[in-house]
Amino acid sequence: MTDIIRKNLRNHSDERQFRFSLSCTVCGKTWYSTPVMFSKAGKTPASDSKAIVYQAVYQREFSQAVTKAVEEAKGYFNFCPVCKSLVCDNCFVICDDIDMCVDCARELGETGEVVACDSIAY
Repeated sequence: MTDIIRKNLRNHSDERQFRFSLSCTVCGKTWYSTPVMFSKAGKTPASDSKAIVYQAVYQREFSQAVTKAVEEAKGYFNFCPVCKSLVCDNCFVICDDIDMCVDCARELGETGEVVACDSIAY
């Protein structure tokens, strides 16, 4: 699941903060990760050498922010084993035999309880 979320994250980061989004393939609603500020935001490197250091720090913090966003997204998204889609909790059904997205459940005549109702801060 981690790899699937990571692959589907959209990057909205800039030089000041790291932020990502993920959209549900069923309802289309978009979730945004909690923004993470870049530790050197607003600081101007004193030299070309320091600029290289800042870039390395940015890359390290970007990677850490991606990992944090993936973990955060796991609390709101599920993987449908039938259609192989990433869907939000509002579009994922706990069924008797196997949990799946609401579209697959409808198509296959399965019933169950939706994981959550409007649990995502969009």
